[in-house]
Amino acid sequence: MQTAPLITSYRKYWAKRFGTAPFLPTSRAEMETLGWDSCDIVLVTGDAYIDHPSFGMALVGRLLEDQGFRVGIISQPDWLSTAAFKTLGRPNLFFGVTAGNMDSMVNRYTSDRKIRSDDAYTPNAAPNKRPDRAVTVYAQRCREACPGTAVVVGSIEASLRRIAHYDYWSDTVRRSVLPDSKADMLIFGNAERALVALAHRLAAGEKIADITDLRGTAFMRKGLPDGWTEMDSSHLDMPGPVAAHPNPYDEKPSTPTTAPQGTSDTSTLHFHPKQKQDRSHTVVRIPSYEQVKADPVLYAHASRILHLESNPGNARALVQAHGTRDVWLNPPPIPLSTAEMDHVYDLPYARRPHPAYGEAKIPAFEMIRFSINIMRGCFGGCTFCSITEHEGRIIQSRSEASILHEIEEIRDKTPGFTGTISDLGGPTANMYRLHCKDEKIESACRRLSCVFPDICINMGTDHGPLVQLYRKARAIPGVKRVLIGSGVRYDLAVQSPEYVKELVSHHVGGYLKIAPEHTEPGPLSKMMKPGMGSYDKFKAMFEKFSKEAGKEQYRIPHLIAAHPGTRDDDMLNLALWLKANGFRPDQVQAFLPTPMALASTMYHTHRNPLKKVTRNSEEVPIPMGERQRRLHKAFLRYHDANNWPLLREALKRMGRSDLIGNGKRHLVPFWQPEGTGKQQEGIRRPGSQSKPQSPLAQKSKAQVTKNQRPAQKKRPG
Repeated sequence: MQTAPLITSYRKYWAKRFGTAPFLPTSRAEMETLGWDSCDIVLVTGDAYIDHPSFGMALVGRLLEDQGFRVGIISQPDWLSTAAFKTLGRPNLFFGVTAGNMDSMVNRYTSDRKIRSDDAYTPNAAPNKRPDRAVTVYAQRCREACPGTAVVVGSIEASLRRIAHYDYWSDTVRRSVLPDSKADMLIFGNAERALVALAHRLAAGEKIADITDLRGTAFMRKGLPDGWTEMDSSHLDMPGPVAAHPNPYDEKPSTPTTAPQGTSDTSTLHFHPKQKQDRSHTVVRIPSYEQVKADPVLYAHASRILHLESNPGNARALVQAHGTRDVWLNPPPIPLSTAEMDHVYDLPYARRPHPAYGEAKIPAFEMIRFSINIMRGCFGGCTFCSITEHEGRIIQSRSEASILHEIEEIRDKTPGFTGTISDLGGPTANMYRLHCKDEKIESACRRLSCVFPDICINMGTDHGPLVQLYRKARAIPGVKRVLIGSGVRYDLAVQSPEYVKELVSHHVGGYLKIAPEHTEPGPLSKMMKPGMGSYDKFKAMFEKFSKEAGKEQYRIPHLIAAHPGTRDDDMLNLALWLKANGFRPDQVQAFLPTPMALASTMYHTHRNPLKKVTRNSEEVPIPMGERQRRLHKAFLRYHDANNWPLLREALKRMGRSDLIGNGKRHLVPFWQPEGTGKQQEGIRRPGSQSKPQSPLAQKSKAQVTKNQRPAQKKRPG
């Protein structure tokens, strides 16, 4: 893996003399109290300001403050005018703009495109405190408020929109967020390295237009710089011979020679340096915005290229034309080292919301106030998930000492702590300190997942460090329980029975979240999720160790309806599996196509970008339209009487009327309780419009588990 300057190696900016702020200022009065006449950097966010490392603005704000810069925060501004964006005055260096911890469209709309009734990142969960496509709106207001000031956009919303992308909410392909927002630079992925370097270079007098070499950044430009080579991949590859991949262990990898005549042995092939490509000065041109908007197959091709060029060890720069200008994407950022991760999470966070919110409750904070992020990144590569596109596939872990220190900080400083740590996790609960066994292989790898279709033989699966962390965490004085709230990757967990025993015996609060997502090979193959064999092994271990510990505990499976590759028969089989295992899900999720995800590419193009894309490549069945998506969700909630009319109709159409009846082997009964089923009856007639439903606030975890307990007690075994 390539190296990069440590984020702690820069000389502190002169304003470091002002010291550490109790909270980063959100008003002129707070700036004056700190003795500031101006801010060097102003961060704009769609979330409430919570000074906690789980919230992106606080994390990068405290990091920039540690570098010596004066950082102010404008939180959830009124976007209908520029007034709120002038609150802290003109920043000396730049505006940093983010929609918040969530994509603003995912935050505001359900998978059925209905407006949500609440916002977990807002005081008292008040809705409508941020605009649609907040990054674009906020950036434009910053430009209007302070003309000439550099504007930098980032966060997950910007990351997932760094190139032309399918937008589910408008059902069209939209341009990169860069030209729409008029931003000077976009920082994608984990932003620490790029932000720190950018701030220091701007402070040294460089112009942002001249800073084009930072990894993890994107910007607009015209033409190809001197010394660069362009590889044109703006069209589909023609059929022909495929060159062998170079051996990552070879000292001089390049183009292979042919094997000796009469043999197929390639173990002695050599690679000649004269044909070696200078990847550091090679840019890959993907199909333009105009091309991918007009041609779904080229969209799938561009999506595949972007995901193949995502390993920081071998990724090349990408370029995509938007009219007469190009969006230029530098390679992804180099992951943070453990020492750098510790530094970021050990900064002096207040660990609570800004005092301006008074006694207001912010649900997102209430959920994480006693939890700890121990790692970032995910090598699972699930096609419906945005974690890999944003945080990368390489796991970045904190040290054991840093994590244990944060537990002590929570114990000593967080109001309301009663002795329970609610989570030690991250994107997954059990990828802590897992990594490729060989750095050369890791740097050369172009796999989209380290665990699909099977766990790579080069992937380490030692859960020992995590087991030791759990034991030390619960041994801290004042800590009564340490729960695991993040989802467990069970195909990895079964590789370590010791871990499963430790988890089940000490860290499950009655219910454990796992994510099989589905049971059928069709949708699972398009999700890049393991088959049910791993689930069955984990289930057996879970029940065995729960019994040995004398505990009655249950698994909560996360499942997705209407995912690309799913047919009606697949959902029926999933419903039968749920019934056979005594599961009655209270909350279910329909697939939501988020920008840039591989599953979203399938949804839009009906092509499979997990394989080479051609005009005749595999077509993927897509559950589309309100009626079919409701049916797939209804299969997951087969026990809900409101879904029975729709399910009866579907079962008859599918030739499975044998599943309608009042016996245990039936999925739905003949009878219908009075006053139920009307919601689904409203969409029976083809072409009819159902009335918009008011979005409901999510039920609490307590409600979910209360509803699941009786059914789960009845499951066999």
